[in-house]
Amino acid sequence: MHDHETSERLASYADVLAGELPDSWTSSHIPADAKDDLVDLADRIWDLDLVAAALADHPLQQAAVLSRQDGAQLVVLDRHDGDGFLVAAVAPRALPDEAYRAVPEPNGIALADDPFLSAEEVAGDLLARYDTALAQVRHNALGGLQPSQPDRVVLNWQPDGSVATAPVGDRAGEILLAHGFTQDPQSGIYRLSGDDTQAQARALRELGPQLEAAGFATGLQHPAARTVSASAPPVPPVPASSPAHTASVRRAI
Repeated sequence: MHDHETSERLASYADVLAGELPDSWTSSHIPADAKDDLVDLADRIWDLDLVAAALADHPLQQAAVLSRQDGAQLVVLDRHDGDGFLVAAVAPRALPDEAYRAVPEPNGIALADDPFLSAEEVAGDLLARYDTALAQVRHNALGGLQPSQPDRVVLNWQPDGSVATAPVGDRAGEILLAHGFTQDPQSGIYRLSGDDTQAQARALRELGPQLEAAGFATGLQHPAARTVSASAPPVPPVPASSPAHTASVRRAI
């Protein structure tokens, strides 16, 4: 009965927390009998401080995972040394270990029993550090993808003629998807194919004003040695607006 009550308490807390965070988050509970899922999750907890120390003393028995549309994930855990919970960032599955080189871990924090107050703390502290770290590792993974910021979307030309970006948060991602970008669910990186250059040009031309209307500045990053087919029509620039552990031990290379 005690274990059941603990699980219900964790799941309910995580549900409320997800609903109070900025952007759109969903919550799912991983019970004690889902051992493979717990092992995978424990290996991806992106922390070398408070949460890593807690897991060293109390291996993961259950967890609640909060997921954002762009692939970002947070894990909520019981706190065994007092009241409340722990929350930590989760590293993406698909990125190589080298992408994490020299990127500081967005270490987790302790939360009180009040999920409404906790949401403010997560948004103002952990999420800001997590989004920065995510942008950095995605940049590293693509070997030159210029990272975006919360209020600026940077579009990066790729050698194959596609355009890639790693926006911060849901809103920019929704606009990108509406203009023909597709998202890798693991890395969170969005790509616009260059197979049809006319369609690509039209999408980029329409994208800038839409992002600007939503409060995002935009930038277009060209690689140093990008070659363009002579038959390909020129692509207009995107208008730029003015700025208006066991787990993580393997990450610490």
